[in-house]
Amino acid sequence: MIAFGRQSYFNFKFVRNSNYIFMKQIFVFLLAFVASIVTAQDVMTPEQLIQLKKVSGKGISKDGKFVVFSSSQYNLENNSSETKYYKIPLKGGEAEEISSLEKLLQQSQISPNGKYELFTKPVKLQKVTGQDFYSDVPESDVKIYTSLNYRHWDEWQEGQFNHVFYKKVGEENAIDIMPNEAFDSPTKPFGGPEDYIWNPDGTEILYVSKKLSGTDYAVSTNTDIYAYNLKTQKTRNLTPENKGYDTSPAFSNKGELAWLQMKRDGYESDKNDIIISRDGKHINLTTNWDGTVNNFKWSENGKTIYFVAPVKGTVQLFEIKAKANQKPKQITEGQFDIQSVVGQNKRDLVVARQDMNHATELYVVNSKNGKMRQLTHQNKDVYDNIKLGKIEKRMTTTTDGKEMLSWVAYPPNFDKNKKYPTILYCQGGPQGALSQFYSFRWNFQLMAAQGYIVIAPNRRGMPGYGVEWNEQISKDYGGQNMEDYLAAIDYIAQESYVDNERLACIGASYGGYSAFYLAGNHDNRFKSFIAHDGIFNWNSMYGTTEEMFFVNWDLGGAYWEKNNEAAQKAYNEFNPINYVQNWNTPILIIQGGLDFRVPIGQGLEAFQAAQLQGIKSKLLYFPEENHWVLNGQNSLVWQREFYKWLKETL
Repeated sequence: MIAFGRQSYFNFKFVRNSNYIFMKQIFVFLLAFVASIVTAQDVMTPEQLIQLKKVSGKGISKDGKFVVFSSSQYNLENNSSETKYYKIPLKGGEAEEISSLEKLLQQSQISPNGKYELFTKPVKLQKVTGQDFYSDVPESDVKIYTSLNYRHWDEWQEGQFNHVFYKKVGEENAIDIMPNEAFDSPTKPFGGPEDYIWNPDGTEILYVSKKLSGTDYAVSTNTDIYAYNLKTQKTRNLTPENKGYDTSPAFSNKGELAWLQMKRDGYESDKNDIIISRDGKHINLTTNWDGTVNNFKWSENGKTIYFVAPVKGTVQLFEIKAKANQKPKQITEGQFDIQSVVGQNKRDLVVARQDMNHATELYVVNSKNGKMRQLTHQNKDVYDNIKLGKIEKRMTTTTDGKEMLSWVAYPPNFDKNKKYPTILYCQGGPQGALSQFYSFRWNFQLMAAQGYIVIAPNRRGMPGYGVEWNEQISKDYGGQNMEDYLAAIDYIAQESYVDNERLACIGASYGGYSAFYLAGNHDNRFKSFIAHDGIFNWNSMYGTTEEMFFVNWDLGGAYWEKNNEAAQKAYNEFNPINYVQNWNTPILIIQGGLDFRVPIGQGLEAFQAAQLQGIKSKLLYFPEENHWVLNGQNSLVWQREFYKWLKETL
């Protein structure tokens, strides 16, 4: 009995332990399964990215107590975006939705004396269409041109021009301040309300315009600032001596005018300086500073100007005294981008800020010590429920012995003992800052969330490292900057966690050109390429692009200028089409049908070359998109095809 009992006890214990072990194994399996599901869902997805709220600061309320902002959110189901307006206490607190901005903010379109308001609308001034010339062909579909500037960015020129109007508040009759002038204000394609403003006493309207026509317009960047006098109805040019860009006029509370200026005609990425007008003289505040200004705002007392500018892979907030021979002071420092100054209340500045892991939110900055506190939290719910990867600054020695900063994005839950496919990101511009930007298309957080390491080098041609570094790329498109790219990918490829058998190269615009060029000059480093709206053939690019100043400056001239050494080098040595016979790597080619800067033929030529050589390739064509992808559902298709391609080829 005792023995039987002991055996029964042991049998029972064994069965109980076996069941316990089995159940424990089931429990561990279920935990792992659930964890795998959670892990798969707790990182950024394309759907989440597209539906993040986009915050834009509108200003500080008249009483100084509130910050007013808009929040736009895209709805995937109905393919539309909804914008709401809010006010939030400057000291912090909950945001409250508001129905209108008029009572809270000074209205820039209303004259200081409250009598008049400004607005813009297109005016038909030139004959272009068949119907314009021949009244008996109302159903004809034809455009007739005798000069360049027949299309611009994503629109065909049909004889209409943006004009500024003013009228008495509450009345209908309006006066065109540019009567019969076939010029634009706001300027196309990106000009807005910053292009037309009132002077402090409401007697004049200042506006920005490029008063050139046809071919002259296409080869020049010479915008000027004009002043229209309401009493005399006369206009005078305030910046006739400068032949480059003059933009963003703004008056201080003391009545002094400041604006941004680039000096060289035809150079769209020239050093951007802050100019003020005082006692009939123009004073360049930033002439001795080795940097370039993005945008600025006057201080409340009119003695200081706050501005934002790229610096070492970020965009920071600066201040400079509004008098000659001053040195800018950097106010903020950190791994983020300050996009703009929204407003000021005493020592507090409200700014828009973002970084590679966070979309734009508003922050309050102490102008004395640079300390910041977050004011809006429009996407907090999303970010609180996903895991973010680390964004790290890495320094690389280039082939000519320079130190180059690269941003490296790591997947969430990064494990240095694993191997990861790795992407070289090539920035567009070509002179756009590769800073702590948050893109709704080329999003490093989203790339990392899909399990990729991304390296993004601040190659030659980017602002933030002095004028010389920024300008080096002009007329050297396939030169040192390509070596900079390869130095970056070779540097990160030395890490044990990088899978050297799964490297990709991606980019758009100049970055797309870089992908096309490197596809024929990469010594088999890469297993996949993605080129979005990239330049493939400089000859046809020169023959079909619209803003000729861009190619004239960056390439050095036209392809038929056989004695032009710089141009011939660009069309031969730096032309991706001349290396297409070396292509041996899968390539995804993306092209917008309304991209007139890098026209459709570039993408089609590249796809055709790949297909006819038997190279695995795909064409992603967006008939109604321009140089970007702006439609929400199109953006989602872009993201899905982007990651589908990487999964197939890496």
